[in-house]
Amino acid sequence: MSSYSPKSPSLKKKKRPRTHSLPDQVLKHVIFKMHLHNDPPPSSTAPTTPLSAFRSLTLDPTRPDYTSLLSDELLLLIFAKLPESQYLLNSLVCRRWLYLHGRLVRSLKVLDWGFLDSGRVFARFPNLAEVDIVHSCIRSPRSSGIIVTRRGLSVHVDSLFSSGGGFIEEMDVLKQSVVDDGLRLIANSYPNLRRIAVIGAGVDGLLSVAEECQTLQELELHCCGDLALKGISGFRNLQIVKLIGCVDGFYSAQISDIGLTILAQGCRRLVKLELCGCEGSYDGIKAIGQCCQMLEELTLNDQRMDEGWLAALQFCGNLKTLRLESCQSIDSSPGPDEYLGSCGTIEELHLLRCQVREKDGMKALFSVCEAVKEVALQDCWGLVDEVFGFANICRRVKLISLEGCSLLTTGGLESVLLCWKELQELRVVSCNNISDSDITPALASLFSVLKELTWRPNSRALLSSSLAGTGVGMKGGRFFKRLKS
Repeated sequence: MSSYSPKSPSLKKKKRPRTHSLPDQVLKHVIFKMHLHNDPPPSSTAPTTPLSAFRSLTLDPTRPDYTSLLSDELLLLIFAKLPESQYLLNSLVCRRWLYLHGRLVRSLKVLDWGFLDSGRVFARFPNLAEVDIVHSCIRSPRSSGIIVTRRGLSVHVDSLFSSGGGFIEEMDVLKQSVVDDGLRLIANSYPNLRRIAVIGAGVDGLLSVAEECQTLQELELHCCGDLALKGISGFRNLQIVKLIGCVDGFYSAQISDIGLTILAQGCRRLVKLELCGCEGSYDGIKAIGQCCQMLEELTLNDQRMDEGWLAALQFCGNLKTLRLESCQSIDSSPGPDEYLGSCGTIEELHLLRCQVREKDGMKALFSVCEAVKEVALQDCWGLVDEVFGFANICRRVKLISLEGCSLLTTGGLESVLLCWKELQELRVVSCNNISDSDITPALASLFSVLKELTWRPNSRALLSSSLAGTGVGMKGGRFFKRLKS
């Protein structure tokens, strides 16, 4: 009997040669034969194989596309679960994914008018709900790296810019008839449109959108006048409207009480209204208050209203938020207190980058908003202690935010805060005239009962305290010292 010994060299198992151990030339020859088997027979009996054929062959076979087994509807459901930041990357995978990506996009800002006029935008993005064609209506050098932004509008300028005529000249904006034709194309392609932004539109273009897009809820109009607002009368479900009449250095269009009255009578379901660079007076604001009884938020940006417009706010029976931005004047002559009235529904008052030097205007503003619960003042010029003292009449304030009010002192702040018995939150940031050393025991006790306190009034004091002991910032101080040997 023979015994099995694992150490016997004659009985060792031979290993099979691996596939990749074949010579490259043999493998290339096999692949080439497979290609010849599928190709039609050659005309000559002795075919020749060029060297370029071997070089073009790849050793790695193409991977199968498993997503081809899924329907478009199922892939759309999968893509919809991904974050929107991944949409653009997914569209670069293949043509089918590019096609599906266009059906997921709901909001689009068109930069080239040719993309809209040729109809390619409708084939590429068939399910849009929000369209912005403002930038496509303005001819500007896209290759320029200089961008000028004002009131939310950005344009490119080059070396041929002339400061005398403004950043946008009349010839740089498309004609009204051309813009109206584009609006008709949009209205016919997107009947379920919810929001649209356009510049230089006419009555016919707006009426075409109103007829086809019955569910439109938000409208943004640039460089529109009183006559163009006649087209808004066709919108029955508008809830948010932004009118930009005049922007210094860009374009100038007049919106007066006539346009505001047309707007008020045509859009009775308004919830939010923003007027930028619009003129008007008491009559225009009164018409909005009486007709738009659902209005909850009113924003005046660079308002150019006539004297006495503040008294018309008493007709806004459901107004909750009043926002003033970049206003050179609040109301230079608000009129007698008995005619001023008040709007008891206003809960929030915001002033951003406004001139508040007019004492009568600020006194009237706080009087109209005497029931306000939240007050925010940011980067307002001329807010001295006397002007801020008019806020004493607002006894229901629960939140006050002050930022960038460099003229207000600790004493002026204390005189108002101690009058607000319902105050719960206080935020003071970058008010350099307010310091910790001026805080009185009464003010300190008030801070202790607040639910939330943000106290960073003096940025320079914070900087000096953080650099204490480092020697940085001291006169004659050195940043580096020699090492002692």
